[in-house]
Amino acid sequence: MSTLHLDVPSNQGRKLGHKRAGSIELLEVIGVVKKDNGSGSFSLLPVHSPQSFDYVLVAQKTDDDGQESFRKQRDFINALKDKQLTIQKITDEDKVFYGITAPKEIFETYRYLLKVSDACNWSCEQQGNIPQSTRIRIVDFIVDHTSIESDGEPEYLSDLIQGNIFEAQFCLHEKQEQKELSNSWARWTACLNGQPITDVRDYFGEKVALYFLWLGWYTFLLIPAAVLGVIVFLYGLAFFKTSPLIQEVCQSDTIMCPLCDDKCKIWKLSDTCTYAKVSILFDNEGTVAFAMFMAVWATVFLEFWKRHRASYVSEWKVFDWCEEEEELILEIVNNPNCESKKHSHSYLRSTLVMVLVTFMLLLIIGLAHALVVFRVIASEQLAKFKSWSFISDNSNTVAFMLGAVLHYLTIIIMTKVNRKVALKLCELEKARSYAAIERSFTVKMFVFQFFTLFSSLIYTAFFLGRINGHPGGYVKLAGKWRLEECHPSGCLTDLFIQMAVILFLKQTINNVFEFSGPWFTRWLKRLQSRKLRQNVRQCSKKNCMESTELCDNCKVKDLLRNFELDSVDQFSLFDEFLEMVLQFSFTTIFVAAFPLAPLLALLNNIIEIRLDAIKMVSLERRLIPKKTNDIGIWTDVLETIGVLAVIANGLVIGISSDFIPRLVYRYRYGPCAISSTTEIDYRDYRSNEDYTLTNQFWVIQAIRFAFVVLFEHVVVLCKFIAGWFVPGSPLEVKNTRLQDKLDRLKEELKAERERHARSQNE
Repeated sequence: MSTLHLDVPSNQGRKLGHKRAGSIELLEVIGVVKKDNGSGSFSLLPVHSPQSFDYVLVAQKTDDDGQESFRKQRDFINALKDKQLTIQKITDEDKVFYGITAPKEIFETYRYLLKVSDACNWSCEQQGNIPQSTRIRIVDFIVDHTSIESDGEPEYLSDLIQGNIFEAQFCLHEKQEQKELSNSWARWTACLNGQPITDVRDYFGEKVALYFLWLGWYTFLLIPAAVLGVIVFLYGLAFFKTSPLIQEVCQSDTIMCPLCDDKCKIWKLSDTCTYAKVSILFDNEGTVAFAMFMAVWATVFLEFWKRHRASYVSEWKVFDWCEEEEELILEIVNNPNCESKKHSHSYLRSTLVMVLVTFMLLLIIGLAHALVVFRVIASEQLAKFKSWSFISDNSNTVAFMLGAVLHYLTIIIMTKVNRKVALKLCELEKARSYAAIERSFTVKMFVFQFFTLFSSLIYTAFFLGRINGHPGGYVKLAGKWRLEECHPSGCLTDLFIQMAVILFLKQTINNVFEFSGPWFTRWLKRLQSRKLRQNVRQCSKKNCMESTELCDNCKVKDLLRNFELDSVDQFSLFDEFLEMVLQFSFTTIFVAAFPLAPLLALLNNIIEIRLDAIKMVSLERRLIPKKTNDIGIWTDVLETIGVLAVIANGLVIGISSDFIPRLVYRYRYGPCAISSTTEIDYRDYRSNEDYTLTNQFWVIQAIRFAFVVLFEHVVVLCKFIAGWFVPGSPLEVKNTRLQDKLDRLKEELKAERERHARSQNE
């Protein structure tokens, strides 16, 4: 009989002497992943790792048969038993644990359906025992898709948990594998070590493994970007004192108009000498080259990531894996009489979703306008602040910093709002499969978060200081407050301040809460379950952990150990991806205004990898192992960000920065220009008599737009060449898959001929 195909740990079924893909060897050499020869360290653990249950449900204890909660608990457990699942009930003073174990017949059905499927039949080798990760995934699907009748309507486990019928659902950590991951990966002292990706895949599934593989590659490639960003910063630091443009500002006697119409005094342009020097650190000739580098860098990062992904999913035998097809298989395993979910489309629903999305985006943009109003009012009020002269003299900068902090708080609040709205919109769409729902939710959530983060930055980069009017004709809010202006040292300074504050707060505060939250939850749950812990005795069997099944006492300890951990859900990994993709946006979009962004991202990610690992292994319940062959829609999102980075950085350098005006001023109107006596208002290019725009303004504008067009065309060409030069799938991967399919077809043919020969003999 032919060999069946199922996902198993990668150390099983590997051919002797099999040569690994070059991309994998490269990642091992540069230290992104740990060298393991494709087998992983789990192969060195004892073959029989005792496991108490495949899945666990927790409920509050109740002895009153007449209570609705007791009846629903009983009905749901009976529904699980009707599906041939074995249920063991463990009762405490106030808690009831239901340990669920699936029979081997369920997994044999899953094996057979994989074999006869269209896309998953070539997926993986299924020799040896069924891995615990596969058992968990199948049982989790069955439990989530089991329902009971309540008032004529089906109630699923999610509904019962929401109604407090059940308290929690989770799968168990495997103690030996968990300890191995803690020692080799999930610890702070391993920050500079390669990640054991094979072990992560065997324990958490391909979805989590690909996330950490992507994050590791992204972090490594941030090193050259961070180094070049520091060089650009040091370049500005080395020459800002000797810059003739800075000297003109610092030695200027030009009198500037008051910052407000009431109680504000006039000031000199030379008062901004310090800020002018700071602006040169980020707004210099090196910034142009760095922005071009980062645009090409984003393409190189993505193209090489596709190669690394292809190499690993080929080695894991999931290159052709189809999540939607596996979902069909699991539906049959759960219910052999199930009916297919039809593809459907409603123009009414689509129109409604589009209208609601537009309304949500307008609301987010409205919040950005509210931040503008806050900064306008705060700037004028701070300019009148006489107690501290430093605040009144730097009212614009202080107002911008306060606005950035308020923007961060807005991001925190809107993240929760955006998630609820995105979920409701996905419910309206009524997608056919979970994979489709996940894709739709990812796109909506990212768009909402992107506008939440970048609406205010877009205003600062492209509108600030351009719609505020001029002396004698200022644009005012409610006829009272003058619209904010760019800092005299340049608009890029304001953009830099806002980006620096948001990125710093987002990375530091998020990491603190990301680690302390699960740790505090575990401590609190341990405190609450102290009584039950006192009732659990130490195991008297010395060889209990070496047996194939735990004793009852150790089962209770294992349940408690997992129950005390922080809960996880289907969004746990999504949140990590969203955080990193938004950081990628900060690192590439508007990087011309903040060349040190890659350095901050690099330092954060070195900590982030271990923080996420420690959370998943030690502080949180085990994630449901999901099988996939890609990071999904996130690849398209990253490619979109790469395109936006080209557009945004071209506009920032050409429109927002003073790079072009400085060049024009230096070589045509400044001291370097020979026999030029033309006097201009350097900042706004208006006539001194009637404040109309001068010819110099239109010259500058023409050169700005010419630069933007040239910049974007050159960078797009470089991106295209980089994408063509680095193919997404290595040739060795294609050849290996071709040979693998050929060998499998030969095996199938040989097995069929043997069956035919036996039938002829009979």
